[in-house]
Order: sequence, then structure tokens, then C-alpha cells
Amino acid sequence: MGEALQLDSAKQLLKQYYAGQRMPSPSGGFLMPLGIRPTDKGSAVGIFECSVSSLRYELEIPKATRTERKKVKEEIEAGRDPDCPRHGPGTRLTRAGKQLVCRACGVAYGKA
Repeated sequence: MGEALQLDSAKQLLKQYYAGQRMPSPSGGFLMPLGIRPTDKGSAVGIFECSVSSLRYELEIPKATRTERKKVKEEIEAGRDPDCPRHGPGTRLTRAGKQLVCRACGVAYGKA
């Protein structure tokens, strides 16, 4: 299996991904998510496939910001189950070892 291609305009594509919108493919058609791989640095890598060409693309998902981590910490201290700060309500963070991670984006937002 070959390497995935890098995507341009990552910032715009990430906004669409977090909002659950269709993401246009550079080859035409749309990008379909295949999987998310968390990294040791707290960020993640998303693998997407073009619906037309079947080419695979890689999109780096940046690690949580200080503001996002603070928001999650406040939710935990208030006794609530935190949602992903990027995906919004309905996308709960789950425990992965000692971290609270979003299954949809693979990013660690805090300690469990």
C-alpha cells in the first residue's frame, strides 16, 4: 500500500470536517474518512479517500489548544461529561489510558 498524499487548504478542510460537512477532494468528488491515528504529541492524522479516484489523502489534525484544554477541565470540575470542543455537543470525549480523547478527531483534550 502506498503513502497517502498531503492535502492543501487544511484549515478550511478541518473546519468542514469538525462541522460534519462534505469535504471536496482535489481529484473531484468528496473525501470520505477512513480512519484517525492519534500521535504521541497529542495531535492526530486523518486518512481520507476520494470518492471518485480512490486516492488516499492525509490531513494533520492539530493538538488541543490551551483554551480547549481549559474548557474541558472546567466541564469536568463542574461534574459534566465533556464534549469535544471542536465537534461540539453530541461528540463526547472518551478515556484512552489517562487521556480524554475525541473519537472523531483523535485529539487528547485532557487527563481523565
